[in-house]
Amino acid sequence: MQLLAVSTLAVFVARALASETITGQWTCVNAGDYQLCQDLWGEDTDDATSGSQNATLYSASGDAISWSTTYTWAGGEYDVKSYTNVQQTSANGMTLSKITSAPTSWTWEYQSISSDLVADVSYDIWIGTTASGAGTNTTTYEVMIWVSTEGGAGPLGSVIKSGISVGGYAWDLYSGENTYWTTVSFVTTEGNLNDFSSDLKDFFTYLIDNIGMDSSNYLQSVESGTEPFTGSATLYTESFAVTINT
Repeated sequence: MQLLAVSTLAVFVARALASETITGQWTCVNAGDYQLCQDLWGEDTDDATSGSQNATLYSASGDAISWSTTYTWAGGEYDVKSYTNVQQTSANGMTLSKITSAPTSWTWEYQSISSDLVADVSYDIWIGTTASGAGTNTTTYEVMIWVSTEGGAGPLGSVIKSGISVGGYAWDLYSGENTYWTTVSFVTTEGNLNDFSSDLKDFFTYLIDNIGMDSSNYLQSVESGTEPFTGSATLYTESFAVTINT
């Protein structure tokens, strides 16, 4: 037991010494093949009465990154306050039809969580008619994969498919409209997927075959992070990785 405690402490100290914490609404930091961004896009909504958030980069080596975010938000229980996330900077620019596989893994946990937390943990994947320009008028689909939902958090739109199996997991599929694009969200029906491992190509293929997503569209961006509505938490990602093969 003493050896385990010493080992755990050593890991914690090493992680702390190597870390870099960022604050600010739009601050980003590059690390290997990834970019970690605060993206507090909803903090200025009229209903957000108070809140703060920071993100910490621990390491990035090979195709994987380790990071965390700590936040507390109040007010506007139906409004997303942020999407602090990591983006794979080279996972873009190819058409969906050219992707042969897109293996991904994500090991994460809540290190602290308030009883009133409303939040999701999710992928945010942008598809469009151009090779770049995620979240603009060239975007046709925003594909979200919710590996966790807390406190009744729900995605945009309504359920269009229930109890489907994609990528080795069970989901409900939601669809809703934004100004320029359609948002489709795979929401876990298995509880928190803390050790998620799958192939994003399975999700693209399902959407092409079942809702008519155009395979000639481009992958514009692959991101993973968390959307808090209200409450407090620390979300720690031990390891996240994604590779797009063509």
